Amino acid sequence: MLRTLTIQKEVSTKLMKGLLDLIILQFLNTQPMHGYQIITKIRKSFGVYFGPSTVYPLLNTLEKKGFVKSDWNMNFERPRKIYSLTSNGQNMLNFTEDSLNLICRKLSTQPSVQQSTSPAVAISGEEASERSNFAVRCAKEQR
Repeated sequence: MLRTLTIQKEVSTKLMKGLLDLIILQFLNTQPMHGYQIITKIRKSFGVYFGPSTVYPLLNTLEKKGFVKSDWNMNFERPRKIYSLTSNGQNMLNFTEDSLNLICRKLSTQPSVQQSTSPAVAISGEEASERSNFAVRCAKEQR
């Protein structure tokens, strides 16, 4: 059981890393935020910590691509750079969400493989069940 939880945490962290730009865009879609707010919200929402050395370069990249813009807010005790979503960022967020939804729909229509015969790709019944449950959750979110 502990091994399963460890593997699930590793998978969750890997998915979070791969989708971190989408997550940040989604947070900024609800309200403008400064970097520390984003770091804190990621940790509180997902239980995964991505520090300043991960988040700030990503915010810089998103800004260079035109998906977010930043303005200095001098109303705090010390100046803070406030990030907000641009219209290009909103378009990218919509496109990425649509793409993920399509992937979830395709996963939910794939036949469930309970166990492979090849030892290199063999999965346990529990892992197959987890994969199937993921596809079902994706499908339910589409409704």
